[in-house]
Amino acid sequence: MNVDKRVLGILEAAQEGVAPNRDECVFLLQFPETSLEAALLRAVADASTRRRFNNSGILFGQIGVDIAACPGKCKFCAFGEGHTTFEPSVMSDEEILHGVDDFTNTGELYALFLMTMHTFDFERLTRIVQKALERIPRHTQLVVNIGDLDAAQVRDLKAAGVSGAYHVCRLREGSDTALDPEQRKATIRIIKEAGLDWYYCCEPIGPEHSAEELADQIFIGVEYGCFQHAAMRRVYVPSTPLAPRGQISELRLAQVTAVVTLATLTCPETKTIAVHEPNLLGLTAGANAICAESGANPRDLEKETLGRRGRDVNACRMLLYEAGFERFLISPTESISLADAYRCVRT
Repeated sequence: MNVDKRVLGILEAAQEGVAPNRDECVFLLQFPETSLEAALLRAVADASTRRRFNNSGILFGQIGVDIAACPGKCKFCAFGEGHTTFEPSVMSDEEILHGVDDFTNTGELYALFLMTMHTFDFERLTRIVQKALERIPRHTQLVVNIGDLDAAQVRDLKAAGVSGAYHVCRLREGSDTALDPEQRKATIRIIKEAGLDWYYCCEPIGPEHSAEELADQIFIGVEYGCFQHAAMRRVYVPSTPLAPRGQISELRLAQVTAVVTLATLTCPETKTIAVHEPNLLGLTAGANAICAESGANPRDLEKETLGRRGRDVNACRMLLYEAGFERFLISPTESISLADAYRCVRT
């Protein structure tokens, strides 16, 4: 077998718990996803995650609660102001809470995310959080995926019962979006300082992004200390300005997921690695977490993503089972047998 010796050295070190540095991650990302080196990378990352997280997966859910022409103007998002084809739409409190019940009634979610546009009604969100917490299982956490915040707002959300926040300084932020990268990072610092779990991701990955760009974005999560790191590809949405640039394969996404996995090996804050959208290749390349979706979805052209791009909890649970995970966590200290859950679905 003619395998690059530097790759072998990096992967052997990773198996001993030594995380690759930025330059080594760039090197690993430069190989074609179909190469033997990339295959070995995925295998080592997969073994690392199963050892690191006791072969346990995690299920998340997300409800997109509103649709509007978003001032973030993200060129990869179906809701971006100036190119969206959607009419404004806001789920009622009752519709949101019905979605909360649908996601959490089996008690299998680790956390439920509520997603808004970049600008949103903060008071209403806080009220919805409080109502949702009254009806979800005690172990299920609530996480927000919203726009930039100040310290007072983060404190208010934490006081309302929010456990974490998804917030990303994305690839080519400020160029492919109308948002300020420094403001994105400032919000990340505020989230961390407030003691919330910070969810991060290398996203939205397209064919044009260099290995250096990917590594730089991955290491924001490492250096700031994310609770969850992840990789997500940009999805081809015909109405968006970046659609002509195309979409990477799930195999390339799995390669990036593997690099994310190894880059976080010595990051004590990182407790889970995700891949989005859910797929088996990512779940056998270092990811142990996936997310079901309903409501608005920035990668979909339908108002309701469930049943289209969005998978439901059952489908996500089955993916974890098929990927070989033995259990899935419903809290930091509680888990459920995937074999038992699989039998329940099949019967």
